[in-house]
Amino acid sequence: MKIIIASHNEHKIKEFIPLLEPFGFEVTSLLELNDHQEIIEDGDTFEANALIKAKSIAEKYQAYALADDSGLVVPAIGNEPGIYSARYSGEPKDDHRNNLKLLERMTGLEGDQRKAYFVSHLVVYAPNGAYLSVEGKAEGLILEVLQGDEGFGYDPLFYYPPAKQTFAQMPLYEKNKVSHRRRAIDQLQQSLPTWLEGVQDETTGS
Repeated sequence: MKIIIASHNEHKIKEFIPLLEPFGFEVTSLLELNDHQEIIEDGDTFEANALIKAKSIAEKYQAYALADDSGLVVPAIGNEPGIYSARYSGEPKDDHRNNLKLLERMTGLEGDQRKAYFVSHLVVYAPNGAYLSVEGKAEGLILEVLQGDEGFGYDPLFYYPPAKQTFAQMPLYEKNKVSHRRRAIDQLQQSLPTWLEGVQDETTGS
């Protein structure tokens, strides 16, 4: 079985490959396929956008596809930046500018008002139209100043209480144990075997 990771992000691809290979998948990605066709993600939720990406690639190549959509949610400012996390401050995408905009939006907010969470939604889509959808979250607080040089995106502002550090202060291997994507991957690992069995039974008519 062939599965395509619907991403050009090398970090994501490296994270997903060892997860998928034990299930008998031949794993490739849009990066390896040199497929740079833009997929319009016009859903209004993380799940909807992940589903759009996975469905588009599965149908195009008649193969299984894995897609994720992720971002930061701050309830006190109307769940911003949400699905617009990557381009919160407009085009072109700029992590530092996004962080500055977030800080400005949260001016004057204190205590619980600074609570936030990262969310990662994963969708595996089969050639026959069946799909599996899972989600992972990591909860924390938004600091008033950037701290740390590791990570990317909003990591320098996202304080993770159990570690008493921001995601950008944590070594990558430590962050990857507790991140929203790690938790979504854990959910996927639990659900994928049973789901694949059902899809394959349906395909073979057994």
